Amino acid sequence: MLIYKIFRRSEWDAFVAAGRTDGAPIDLSDGYIHISTSAQVAETAAKHFAGQSDLVLVALDSAALGDAVKWEPSRGGALFPHLYRALVTADVIWDKSLPLGAAGHIFPEGVI
Repeated sequence: MLIYKIFRRSEWDAFVAAGRTDGAPIDLSDGYIHISTSAQVAETAAKHFAGQSDLVLVALDSAALGDAVKWEPSRGGALFPHLYRALVTADVIWDKSLPLGAAGHIFPEGVI
C-alpha cells in the first residue's frame, strides 16, 4: 500500500542532499515522521499546508517500511501511519510536485 509524505521544497532538497531525514519540525517534536494514506493526504495538505505552493508529494511503500510504521489514532480518531525511524531516499517510490490551484492542492492522478 502506498502512503504519502508532503515536504516543503526546502525540506525535500535537504532530504535529497543528505540522503536521509528525521522529518519536519513537527515530526521532530512528536518523535516520528507523519505520513498519510491516500484517503487522508488531501485533508493533511489542506490543514497543514494551506496556501503553500512549492510542495513535493512523496510516495512510500508501507510494507517495505516494515515494523518502523505504526498505525496510530490521530485526526478524528482515524489511524495514521507514523514512521519511527529516519526516512532515507531509498524508501521513496516516487516524488511529484504538489501544486496549488484555485480550489486547493492538485494531486497526481490516482493518489486521492
